[in-house]
Amino acid sequence: MSVATRSSHHETHSAVHALHGFVAESVFAAAREIAQEDGLRYAGDVTPQEAWALFSSGAAKLVDVRTARELQRVGRVPEASHVEWLTGAGMSQNPHFIDELESAIGTDDVVLFLCRSGKRSVAAAEAATYAGFRHAFNVLEGFEGDGSPRQGWLNHGLPSVHD
Repeated sequence: MSVATRSSHHETHSAVHALHGFVAESVFAAAREIAQEDGLRYAGDVTPQEAWALFSSGAAKLVDVRTARELQRVGRVPEASHVEWLTGAGMSQNPHFIDELESAIGTDDVVLFLCRSGKRSVAAAEAATYAGFRHAFNVLEGFEGDGSPRQGWLNHGLPSVHD
């Protein structure tokens, strides 16, 4: 590869990287604006498709808050962190959630919370925000959605693995 070709390739790569950064910032800004208008107690909501784009580009961390049993039964997002929001036979709130979250990611990281349908992930985003995580977002629709074939991470054909 010639020097000119390498330089052109580097410039193209840099432009693509800058575009991804611009798109990520646009998604975050729109989500924050809607969250503020709606009075949400966390940074905002993103769609499953936006979440995958942000996570796969490295612009955000993805934390699945479903139970270990749910991950085994239904599948999970590859490379996502896992911190249960509810735990135990009684499905009570995990008393170590924030400590486990702090072990998995930093408080300054952009974090996207995912659950089955989008309810527990809202609670997790609120708790994380209250604990000092400044960039806590909820993934709308969750991993499975509400039963509609048009909702949820899986129904959008986004990457998943089944252990």
